[in-house]
Amino acid sequence: MAARFATPPSNWRRFWMGLTWSGLVFATAPCRADAPPELQVPEWVSDAIFYQIFPERFDNADPSNDPTCDTLEADVPESWRISPWTGDWYARDTWERELGPDFFEHGVFHRRYGGDLQGVIDRLDYLQDLGINAIYLNPVFEARSLHKYDGNSFHHVDRHFGPDPQGDVALVATETADPKTWKWTAADRLFLELLEQAHARGIRVVIDGVFNHTGRDFFAFQDVRRRGRASPYAGWYTVLAEDDPDTPENEFKYQCWWGIDTLPEFADTPDGKDLGPGPKDYILAITRRWMDPNGDGDPADGIDGWRLDVAREVPVGFWRDWHRLVHDLNPAAYTVAEEWDEASGFLNAAAFDATMNYFGFSFPVKGFLIDDTLPATRAVAEFRDRLDHHLPARRYAMLNLIDGHDTDRVASMIVNAARRPYEQPDRFDFDIAVSPRQHADYDLRGPDDRERRIQRMVALFQFTYVGAPMMYYGTEAGMWGADDPCDRMPMVWPGMQFDPQQADPRDRDREPCPVGFDQTTFAFYRAAIELRKKYPCLRHGGIEFFPADDEARFLAFERRDTQDRLLVGFNRGAEPYAWRIPSPAGSSVAQIFTASGEVQKFALAAGGESTVVTVPPLEAVVLRVAPAN
Repeated sequence: MAARFATPPSNWRRFWMGLTWSGLVFATAPCRADAPPELQVPEWVSDAIFYQIFPERFDNADPSNDPTCDTLEADVPESWRISPWTGDWYARDTWERELGPDFFEHGVFHRRYGGDLQGVIDRLDYLQDLGINAIYLNPVFEARSLHKYDGNSFHHVDRHFGPDPQGDVALVATETADPKTWKWTAADRLFLELLEQAHARGIRVVIDGVFNHTGRDFFAFQDVRRRGRASPYAGWYTVLAEDDPDTPENEFKYQCWWGIDTLPEFADTPDGKDLGPGPKDYILAITRRWMDPNGDGDPADGIDGWRLDVAREVPVGFWRDWHRLVHDLNPAAYTVAEEWDEASGFLNAAAFDATMNYFGFSFPVKGFLIDDTLPATRAVAEFRDRLDHHLPARRYAMLNLIDGHDTDRVASMIVNAARRPYEQPDRFDFDIAVSPRQHADYDLRGPDDRERRIQRMVALFQFTYVGAPMMYYGTEAGMWGADDPCDRMPMVWPGMQFDPQQADPRDRDREPCPVGFDQTTFAFYRAAIELRKKYPCLRHGGIEFFPADDEARFLAFERRDTQDRLLVGFNRGAEPYAWRIPSPAGSSVAQIFTASGEVQKFALAAGGESTVVTVPPLEAVVLRVAPAN
């Protein structure tokens, strides 16, 4: 299928245009902050613009490989079918209504839309055009669920992501845990093609590793269920009770993740310091398989890194040994842990390069920019202190996200920003009951112009801050949605005609809400990415916060290297803010980027040893300060 990508409106460069006393000047010379000897973070990560893809919902390029009802974990009516990509998300199909009356309990988690790897390949040109140079893929391994965190195998890509599901089933029928028996399925080979084509475009690929638990159809767990203690895999899991064949009940019980019986956990060693030898050897083997697929010692044909699910729930001893292998296979591989709280000690102990930066980035961004409840001075303190928790090299590798597959989308966060009181004030209810599933007053509508303005401020913070920014698929296209499952709607592609959202999961009355690709939002994100790429100081330079103004709700910081000094200011208040910037005689202050693109509403006034920049309300700006020649 030919690549399809959006052409932005002709005025997309307006975000770059600005007022200046001496004209625009663009930096060209890079300045890299070297990693300290105690931590060698891959250099490429600080230059990365990550894009998270949830494969089942990204693009259905090959309908012939779509899942079938017999591949689902739950029993569904015979009327089950692939859900229409462009349908109203909240409208329920016949088979869902047959299951029951509740949107969340009866059907939505059993939907499949048919996204596949060919869809990702076909959209690589779109991602390259956007400016993306790194992809994070949610799990791609064989599993029954739509999210694939319940893997049935870690050494095979899900057959419904590839071109020949039935052929793949037959091919792997005689495999064991021994890597010598493993074949390369059609889905596996298509994944390797994805890697090759991404690398050819300068795009690195990081995949999800779920090494704490498996699905119930995982080959080792299936054997334990059948053979009990006689299974060669008996030590892979913690069996709490065996089934009694003389009773009609199934007494088989096992340790599972958070009590969810579809997710049996791998067993640790008796002292709890490592994974059991069986699971550990298997994970090390699949790590070699995906990092150096042809086994020639050159990792160029393999993945570029791992995002590790529930990393703190796996023993640190395992992570140390695993990281030794990872770095032996590819010293430039990136490993990032899923961790929602302060993680510096864990990262040091387990040897991770970084974490998903909820604690140091997402929480304070929500408090200050989205909810407008965190005073600017406290926001500065949280950003600065939480950055200082980490070793200098790690700060530039932190994965700065604002939304993803585990949260409501940023546009919907903003629409629902007024919900109070907080249930968890320390995190501003980030990902806390943010769905109509929990709260009847959660607003499902798309954002208005004011809310989009705040979204652009959030994005500009993300693309100018220290660390690697990561966008969730569709954010750049204007998508919105509540928490799981509503954050996993099908991607809105240019040229597709979507039904408006007008059904409601709680049967409330609501106005129809148009759905479609938002060219203006896309243009902004592409421009913000270009800004980050243009100025090396935004990727490698130091950061220093200016004194904040709580009354005006104004926050600003400086990014600097040997070539450039950029000032980034955010006015979250309702009134214009006069930002006084020291500018010695002969120096110049240039406005180079605005969140709104409304450059005519800014004013720069030079006088004496300073320049006053008037920043409109709900606005953000990037300034370049050039010294006197």
